[in-house]
Amino acid sequence: MRGWIRCATPPLWILGLLADWLADRPGLRGMFALWIRATLMRRAEYRIVWPQIDDPQELNVMLAERLEEWAHAYKAEGEALALQKLLQRRFGSIPAEVVQSISRASVEQIDIWLDQVLDAGSLEDLFGPPAL
Repeated sequence: MRGWIRCATPPLWILGLLADWLADRPGLRGMFALWIRATLMRRAEYRIVWPQIDDPQELNVMLAERLEEWAHAYKAEGEALALQKLLQRRFGSIPAEVVQSISRASVEQIDIWLDQVLDAGSLEDLFGPPAL
């Protein structure tokens, strides 16, 4: 069994092939788009509202955009968790205000902190003095 068969969503190129194959069959094309949309809506972890789509090519574009958003969000979440784990291992308990700073930070800022965490002598070196 190929890896993509086991995935929750097929590779996007399959939707492109499907759209090309069904180009002269608008009724069948719309039914495939509805079926794919219904299949994706059953997955609670996608947490999105899918608009009515009658064209697999439109669905392909929407999925490509959504996958890019998901990848960015999961990267940010993963890097924030990695930073928190490194901080805890290096400095012990992490104050709530530092955790909040990390949760509000951009991916770029988290990358900077990740680069600095091993050389920092204290949490204050990374995040500044605690608020009074």
